Amino acid sequence: MPVHANIEALNWETQFFGINSAIARFSDDAGILTESGLAKWSRVQAKIPAHRVDLLDALQQLGFQLVEGEVDFCLPVKACVDPGAEVAQESDIPHLRELAAQVFAQSRFRAPWYAEDASGRFYAQWIENAVRGTFDNQCLVFRDQKQAIRAFVSLRQLSESDARIGLLAGRGAGKALMEAAQRWAHQRGLTTLRVATQMGNTAALKRYIQSGAVPESTAYWLYR
Repeated sequence: MPVHANIEALNWETQFFGINSAIARFSDDAGILTESGLAKWSRVQAKIPAHRVDLLDALQQLGFQLVEGEVDFCLPVKACVDPGAEVAQESDIPHLRELAAQVFAQSRFRAPWYAEDASGRFYAQWIENAVRGTFDNQCLVFRDQKQAIRAFVSLRQLSESDARIGLLAGRGAGKALMEAAQRWAHQRGLTTLRVATQMGNTAALKRYIQSGAVPESTAYWLYR
């Protein structure tokens, strides 16, 4: 089966990871992917709907390998009692970077595809950007009795109706984090909250479903 896709350079990732990176954008109007066309890139990513096993097989014939599965959820925004979250400050960035690097050490940016520390560095930068309002709009945190951060969630408004949870972490704080995210979206007059997680992250899957989220789509990430 021929695979029709355009190859789009991922300039930020190329600079951040030091790997010449691109992503395949699938379209019936695009040219056919060939091994020679892919060879100029050190890493080519592809995200496909999980039900497209024909595309999965065809990409594997081109040298792509399955990296992970992803589930995308959506849930209606509702009013929530303030669970006590605070807006993260720039002074929180060093601690948040450390926490994010630990929690997200085994993402799709893990070894052997990337350096051993790449995943941690990527998510440390993500949460710093969220505090500064770059990419994600804001980071909310929960603190313990000593004022140390024990949980955090980053959020981004996508449109006049939708928002997306970026990063969410904090053992035992899942319910409070989801309530904080819902309240953040509700205060902005939004109606839908979206969040994605790895298929293998059963704790996150359970938390989102318990919060009222419904799986909207499933996908596979592949790399060559």
